[in-house]
Amino acid sequence: MEELIMTNHALKEWAVAINALETGKTIMLLRKGGIHERNGRFEVNHKQILLYPTFEHQQPFLLKPESANLVIPVTPGWHPETVGINSWAEITDIFPVSEESVVNALLPFHIWNDNFISDRLKWKPRQPLYILLLRTYKLPQEQEIPYHAKYGGCKSWIDLDQPISLQGSQPILSSSMYDQLVAQIRDIVSDKLYAPSI
Repeated sequence: MEELIMTNHALKEWAVAINALETGKTIMLLRKGGIHERNGRFEVNHKQILLYPTFEHQQPFLLKPESANLVIPVTPGWHPETVGINSWAEITDIFPVSEESVVNALLPFHIWNDNFISDRLKWKPRQPLYILLLRTYKLPQEQEIPYHAKYGGCKSWIDLDQPISLQGSQPILSSSMYDQLVAQIRDIVSDKLYAPSI
């Protein structure tokens, strides 16, 4: 991996999902939006990104119970005065998946429940669901940044006004543990013979 010293590129995600990445409970995000197709290849805007937590649209009923219990409800339109950035991640793998059986087989590896999966697959059904695998790194200390209206809205990628230094960051999972999880997930995604139990 090319050594990145600082960045202002950020991926917005539910705070509860970022917490799961930061505590090693998952290495996986599931997305439909924010991914562009260039030259026939699926790419994210940036492979190394800060993790920007959002609170407003978190839906406990789409999460497994242990994650749903961590959601703090906020009123529509609410936003914090400042946002705490605690981590960044390298997106190591992106898998477009359309088969519900494959997505269901990945259930043990992420924080969402069956409702989320069926909801995501039904929304824009011609578009695949993107499985993102992230190697997450904890910053040496939390970086408090001012909230700006331009950071709001339903977009996945934002550029912060000020870059944040990544020096001194520590990986959440060891290389061997991360690689083992990636290998298990790749096996599920690439196993074309996988058949759901009847």
